[in-house]
This record gives sequence, C-alpha cells and structure tokens, in this order.
Amino acid sequence: MRIYTRSGDKGQTSLIYGDRVAKNDLRVESYGTCDEANSSIGVALSHLEREEWEDKKSFMAVMHKIQTILFHVGAELATPKGKEVQWQLKKEHIDELEKHIDQWDENLTPLKNFILPSGHEASAGLHMSRTIARRAERMAVALESEGELNNPLVVSYLNRLSDLLFVAARYVNQCLGGNEVPLQPDV
Repeated sequence: MRIYTRSGDKGQTSLIYGDRVAKNDLRVESYGTCDEANSSIGVALSHLEREEWEDKKSFMAVMHKIQTILFHVGAELATPKGKEVQWQLKKEHIDELEKHIDQWDENLTPLKNFILPSGHEASAGLHMSRTIARRAERMAVALESEGELNNPLVVSYLNRLSDLLFVAARYVNQCLGGNEVPLQPDV
C-alpha cells in the first residue's frame, strides 16, 4: 500500500466510516491537533533518551501510555457523531492522569508565581505539548458546542492532560537540574 492516495488533493479527507469532509472541518482540526500534541510529546521525550534519573523508566512508561491514549482520543474525534466508537475514553483514564499529577507534584517546590517555559530541552518541549493540548481542548469544546462530540470525557481528558504536561515539565526540570525561570512582572 502506498502512503499517498491522492484522494485529499482537492481539500477533502475521510473520517472513520468513510464520511468525506473538508480538511479544515472542525472535527479534522480537533483530531489533527491531538496528533500534533502527540508528536510534540514524542519530540520532548526524545530529549530524554540520553538522560538518566531514578524515575526515568516509570516516567517514560506513563508518557508512552498517554501518547497511546491520545492517539485513541484522536480516533474518537475522527468518528462522526452517532457512529460507534471502537475504543472509548473512560473516566479511569482521567483518574490515572490525576494520580500521576499528584505523584509528581508532591515532590515539586510550590509555585509562588508564573514560570516561563524553559529549562531542560524535554521540559521546554513538554510545555509546548501542553499548549497544543490546550488548543485541542478548545477545539473539542467547539465541537461539543455544535453537538458533534461523541464522548464529553474527551474535553475533560484534554484539560487534565495539559495539567499533567505542565507538572511533567516541572518534574523533568527538577529531576535533571533544569532551570525554572520565573516570570518577571515588571519588565
């Protein structure tokens, strides 16, 4: 099978179940942004390959599971309203994110002010992933407001994912000695 089909050359693409829509359709933008967040997480994690710290194996396993779930969230978003979703996001997936947020956050210095995305390359990359996840969340909210979202948990998951990515960025900085740069309000 070839990677190119030429079927999208006129600005249309297929959703799951074959429905054709414009490539700038809100549904396509939503799942495309999940894909972008997933790729961004992968780039951030690639900066950790050469690093060693006590919790690295566990951290990477959590992040790879999140990438897998995020791929499935994209598939949910690519499924037209009313059609059967093959894999469905569940409340347990959100609970698991919260567990990891709490686990990593308990070891972090409490924030007294905003911080700039910075520090170790992986940390800065996770901050970038966080902003992309927030954009995916906004698009899912728009899809929901149009009555086109199959599973309302998608919005909650993306919201919590961005929280996790923020804490993960701080956690990586702490584990690897990255510098957190506080926002200077009087610039």
